[in-house]
Amino acid sequence: MTSHIDPKSEPIFLRPAGLVIIIALLTAMKLFAASQAHFVEDEAYYRIWGLNPALSYFDHPPMIGWWIAIGQALFGDTVFAVRALVVLSGLIGSLALWRTTSILFSRNAAGWAVLFLNTSLLVGIGGILATPDAPSVLFWGLSLWALAELNRSQNANWWLVVGLMAGCGLLSKYSVLFLGAGIVFWLIWVPGARRWWGCWQLWAGGLTALLCFAPVLYWNHAHEWASFYKQFGRAGGGGFTSKYVFELFGALVGLLNPLIAVLAGFGAYQMTKGLKARENAPSLMLLSVAPFLLYLLYHSLHARVQANWPAPLFPAFAIMAAVFVANVRMRALLWQRVGAIGVLLGVVVALTVQLHAVAPITGQFARKDPTFQLRGWTEIGSSVQAIADAEDAAFIATTSYGLNGQLDFLFKDKLPVFQVTERVRYLMTPPPDNSLLAKSGLYVTEDRRNKADDLQKVFERVEEVAELERKVKGVSLERLIVYKVDGPIEPVFEPVRFR
Repeated sequence: MTSHIDPKSEPIFLRPAGLVIIIALLTAMKLFAASQAHFVEDEAYYRIWGLNPALSYFDHPPMIGWWIAIGQALFGDTVFAVRALVVLSGLIGSLALWRTTSILFSRNAAGWAVLFLNTSLLVGIGGILATPDAPSVLFWGLSLWALAELNRSQNANWWLVVGLMAGCGLLSKYSVLFLGAGIVFWLIWVPGARRWWGCWQLWAGGLTALLCFAPVLYWNHAHEWASFYKQFGRAGGGGFTSKYVFELFGALVGLLNPLIAVLAGFGAYQMTKGLKARENAPSLMLLSVAPFLLYLLYHSLHARVQANWPAPLFPAFAIMAAVFVANVRMRALLWQRVGAIGVLLGVVVALTVQLHAVAPITGQFARKDPTFQLRGWTEIGSSVQAIADAEDAAFIATTSYGLNGQLDFLFKDKLPVFQVTERVRYLMTPPPDNSLLAKSGLYVTEDRRNKADDLQKVFERVEEVAELERKVKGVSLERLIVYKVDGPIEPVFEPVRFR
């Protein structure tokens, strides 16, 4: 499966200098969008994690919170600070992907792999978003890189690096557990890999991964295993249904980039020959993704798979597509053109969407626009501030984590903002000052998530004072309702429920 190609015969965009220029331009666009586009809901929520670093959190392991904290230490409490390390991780991941593919397959395939990953729609467009997917993609890819170095050098000490990278992946997202399963399958399946079972470094690498994961285990132990119940409780929930299976594969094809997805499919099929022959590199690629892909398929038979969940698999998919295009025996001008068109398509879409995220081209698509969460928040903040001034409000209460995150950023250093429900999400923050509740405040809610009726049970007065429209270019995105609340008659904050 290895291609032997004279580097001088490579297309200029596949040579290191050409790749550096292309990735630098894409990164410059990401830096611009990362600094200028407002938060999506989840990012606004994770910003609070960065301000309050902890061993772990209710929703996910802590790595994205730690990344954000580093960014905030360097750049202050800004939008760019939240995303800074995410953009940097794209550069590190691209370098590791190039090295991994060069070792396992060929230099020519390495260039294609870097281009394919960076022009996949999920990475090319979503590569600025500060979510747990960013570190999970990076450390999954770095684990594959360390395995490639292990195979090249046959130096067992690389198992220590594999364990460290996989452990950091576990600190990013629980889905990296499936990578460990894939590595075990590879060690069993490939005859040449079985010798590693007798090396102490393999076991020490596994222990390293476990030690990295120890903060998450301790946090869950201290909080009734709340995060584990939340995430692992999703598996197999509900009855069997087929309606989400096609949605899963549609999302994979669409977010990978349809043309690149076709090439990845051919590449995976081509690698099955190497898998049957128990060859090292193709077996590692296929077996490393198989457990997680099978889990996603299983989950889709019960419930919806969120579009971002398969993100850690994208580096391997990029390699599969690249190996197919670069293979000497299979390579034809047609497939190179498909690959080049796929790259061009990804670049155009990524740049268009990132520019649209900063300065909307149109507002006609409203909530169907994938960037709708970014819009209209500055105007909402100004309107809520005017109402707070008029009503002499001492605090702002919310009942959804996304809106709470957005308002917490808009009102930093102005008014305290807190979510009165789901207190388990905020165990890392100091408890809200109950003395504030003796004063008047505002309850701000999306119309579709309005819980004013519940607040009437704990406040003497819950009075609607305004309706606000979050808009883009005059087109309504959603309606927000503002209530004045005062006179607590029962404890306002829900007790912490871990399950």
